[in-house]
Amino acid sequence: MTNRFVIIVPARAASTRLPNKPMISINGRSLISRIIDLAHSSNAINTYIATDNIEIKSHVESLGANVVMTSEDHASGTDRIAEAAKKIDLPMNTPILNLQGDEPFMPLQIINKLPMLVSKDAPISTACIGFNEKMDIKNPNEVKVVRSKSKKAIYFSRSVIPNSFSFDYKNYFKHLGIYAYTNQTLQELSKLDQTANEKTERLEQLRFLDNGFNIFVEDFDYDTPIGIDTPEDLEAAITFAKKNDK
Repeated sequence: MTNRFVIIVPARAASTRLPNKPMISINGRSLISRIIDLAHSSNAINTYIATDNIEIKSHVESLGANVVMTSEDHASGTDRIAEAAKKIDLPMNTPILNLQGDEPFMPLQIINKLPMLVSKDAPISTACIGFNEKMDIKNPNEVKVVRSKSKKAIYFSRSVIPNSFSFDYKNYFKHLGIYAYTNQTLQELSKLDQTANEKTERLEQLRFLDNGFNIFVEDFDYDTPIGIDTPEDLEAAITFAKKNDK
C-alpha cells in the first residue's frame, strides 16, 4: 500500500491487572514515553496518543507528543483510535497503524511493514511470530492464530490452536496485537457490535472475522516482543530494558 502512515496509540488508565499502566516506570522511564519514542523512530508521518485520562494527557504533552482525549466508554482500543481519527479529521484513505500502548519493544520492521500489506482483498494487516521453547503456549495471555495458505487469518484464540492429535505439530503462531488499516476500514470496524466469539475469547479481532473482514497475518522472525499485561510481564520488561537501554 504505502509507507506514509499515521500511528495512533490507545492508552487507557483503567487496566484491572496493572492500574494506570501507561504511567508505570520501566527502568526509570514511563511505559508511554517508551511507546512515543518507538513511534517517533518509525516511518510514520505523525503519531497521536488516544487516552481518556487527564494525568496521561498531561504527561504525554510534557513529552512534546500529540494527544487526543477520548471517551471512557470504549470497549476496545480499536473503538478508541476510531474516535481519535475522527477528532483529528484524518482523510478516509489515510493508513493507520494501531500500536498498542503496552508493546514498547515492538520491532520497527513490523511497524513499518504492516501498513504496506493492507489491500482491497485484506483490508486489515497484523503480525505473528512462531512459538519457541521460551514461550508458554498454554498461557491464555499468549494469543494464537491459525492462517490459510494465503496468510489470511482463520481464527484467533487464547486456547492452543490447531489441536494436534499426533502431538508432533510444531507450526504454532503467536499473534502480536498490532494492526494496520485505512481510516475508512477503521471507522467501519468501530460501528460493528461485539460478537459472541469476541466476548467469549476477549479478542476484538474476532469481531472483524465474524463480520467478513479478511485479516492478512504476516509472520516475522523475532523473539517475542514483551507485551505488558501482568505484573510478571512488567518484571520481564524491566529486566529486558536494563539489558538493552543505552
